[in-house]
Amino acid sequence: MSSHVEEQIQARITAARAKAEADKRRRQELAEARQHGLAARHAQKLQRQDARRGADEDQADEQQDGDTADSPEPPAVDGRPANPTREGSR
Repeated sequence: MSSHVEEQIQARITAARAKAEADKRRRQELAEARQHGLAARHAQKLQRQDARRGADEDQADEQQDGDTADSPEPPAVDGRPANPTREGSR
């Protein structure tokens, strides 16, 4: 027959083991949730980067299309052309 003290000690040990197991499960669940969250954040980041690159490429294409020969010359200032050539400076 076990003494009352031994029974209390055994109960404490059992409770401590149960708490340790519950803590371990909780940490594992949090780690899984964290991994899922990190993966989702990374996927979002890649989508944003792709969208930004696509927008930058579209904008660059529009700028290149705007730089063609059909674009007007810059306006003259004070009767002088905006981009004078320097033929006489040689």
